[in-house]
Amino acid sequence: MALFSSPPSSLCLLRLSAIGDCCHAVALVQAIQRQWPQTRITWVTGRVEAGLLQLLPGVEVIPFDKKAGWKGYLALWRQLRGRRFDALLHMQAALRASLASLGIRARYRLGFERERAKDGQWLFTNLRVPATGDHVVDGFMGFGRALGLDDVSPSWSLPLPAAERDWARPHRDHRPLLLICPAASKAYKNWTAEGYAALADHAHERGMKVVLIGSPAKMEQDLAAKIRNISGNIDENLVGKTSLPQLLALIQEASLVVAPDTGPAHMATLVGTPVIGLYAHHNPRRTGPYRCRDYVVSVYEEALLAETGKTPEQLPWRTRVRDPHAMQRITLEQVIAQFDRITQDFNLLQEPSR
Repeated sequence: MALFSSPPSSLCLLRLSAIGDCCHAVALVQAIQRQWPQTRITWVTGRVEAGLLQLLPGVEVIPFDKKAGWKGYLALWRQLRGRRFDALLHMQAALRASLASLGIRARYRLGFERERAKDGQWLFTNLRVPATGDHVVDGFMGFGRALGLDDVSPSWSLPLPAAERDWARPHRDHRPLLLICPAASKAYKNWTAEGYAALADHAHERGMKVVLIGSPAKMEQDLAAKIRNISGNIDENLVGKTSLPQLLALIQEASLVVAPDTGPAHMATLVGTPVIGLYAHHNPRRTGPYRCRDYVVSVYEEALLAETGKTPEQLPWRTRVRDPHAMQRITLEQVIAQFDRITQDFNLLQEPSR
């Protein structure tokens, strides 16, 4: 039964991390805004993620600094003191998020159903949202259904400030732009430098400009440098040189993004840019780029079978492959095949018109 038959006055969404999951949750926020434009929405999120979510029109974004320890919780609770929401959408089954929720007052406290409510999240909520669909996005949209939204079909529309668009535009020339994000925050999710370099060479031969992107983390910068040492066809290395809004603007300018299971793969969904996701550790049916799941290069089932002797259907929904070398099962031939397929399907090798 839907909680609200008329627009609630205020809602608080709690999703601290990661960037990809926050991108997924944007679809829910915008579905709420479409049906209930007068409802005030507050989003409590991580300090890094807030740099991207601040672009959302009509949403109050409150950063939470998880690195500050108890001082971070106290600062958040002080900021929310005296406020009460019609409902809390507790959309992160992690203990630090549940602790943060203690300072958020709301009549209804929606959380995941028991199977997905790890770290005891169910102890901090009073309503359980049933799982819907395989993908994280579908599960998030279940919160909208529980609230009473009529349309819970995911869609994204994120306007970018002129300053970020102006920054990104010069990085595109007459050639279609390929962005390669070689690294995730966890090194075991990364493909090989040799593979990325060979992909860059292949894209260059087909007339694309190739640019590397990523965060300032040393591991990411080291991998980017190694790729550039192997391939002479990297036009620019922007790893560690962009803010999140600048990166999103650059992704919007791009013809294609290639990335492992990491934020830029899902940022591409926000702006409608095609993406090839590289997956071994998580099921891409659950966490793959939502609009481009058909173009994922996945060895997840193969690696899972080798590790457990079981198929995804025989194991819990969020089962992860533990083998630190699983990504090395991905072959260059698999990636090139998906590259050729997606560039043909989307006519990406034509001169860019955006």
